[in-house]
Amino acid sequence: MKVAIIGGTGFVGVHLVRHLVAAGHTPRLLVRAGSDSKIALRSECELVYGQVADSSALNECLTGADAVIYLIGILREFPAQGITFEALQYQGVVDTIAAAQATGVNRFVLMSANGIHADGTAYQRTKYQAEQALKASGLRWTIFRPSVIFGDPQGRMEFCSQLKQDIIDSPLPAPLFYQGLSPLNAGSFELAPVSVEDVAAAFTLALTETRTESQTYSLCGAQRYSWKAILQTIAAASGKSKWMVPAPAFAIQTMAGLLDRYAWFPISRDQLQMLLEGNVCNENDGFARLGLTPTPFNAAQLRYL
Repeated sequence: MKVAIIGGTGFVGVHLVRHLVAAGHTPRLLVRAGSDSKIALRSECELVYGQVADSSALNECLTGADAVIYLIGILREFPAQGITFEALQYQGVVDTIAAAQATGVNRFVLMSANGIHADGTAYQRTKYQAEQALKASGLRWTIFRPSVIFGDPQGRMEFCSQLKQDIIDSPLPAPLFYQGLSPLNAGSFELAPVSVEDVAAAFTLALTETRTESQTYSLCGAQRYSWKAILQTIAAASGKSKWMVPAPAFAIQTMAGLLDRYAWFPISRDQLQMLLEGNVCNENDGFARLGLTPTPFNAAQLRYL
């Protein structure tokens, strides 16, 4: 099967390319100029150069493909640089749907995100809107909603590597965020980290399993971990111990309101809000429905740190 991938040079994309090639598929990647060094298994892939906003490049990438996978997602937007949630997480999906319809590609697999909703942050809202556009497209769709994804970043941005860099390696104490006035439950909100290898396996399986069509799958790790436990696990995997202190969310949000326009500031207001909401699967256990067993999140799995 020839599979067009939009976002195939990113963190999830490089792992997915390897899974697809191992399964006998041919990935065709839309590659931005200057991103050649990010291509995994280059000799096994077909390449089309261009950006998602370029309709001619999109059409070329999808022409002759059997399916398309859309992976592009960003954690922060920088409008001055043209990097926005609206452009990359919503409009890019809409344009790729149009290209699929124009080129006769009827199978579309989308990477969304766990915990999204229509009235959430700009990140959550644009992911939700992209899902709705795909469901209304008439294409044979599957949507995956991963929680926070961990795994060997291979030089890219990844959840645990970013926390190690910004928090564990910092000389400052690690912040245990909390809302309200009482610090008693600081750092207790929960996440369910999921392995990038498991996410790639789910996408690969969906391409050949018709039972996954018109289905949405939440992808969470086997266990829930508090923010504090996640930081402790990352510290242990890094061979460090880390002093942790309660950090009132309102103070960080105030600082972010002034500074999150700058890339050097480690967290945006929206990112902090989504962290405090937690990110676990309360229902719709996607891995069980797919017949896959998720990889545990522990220090041994974080050896790449």
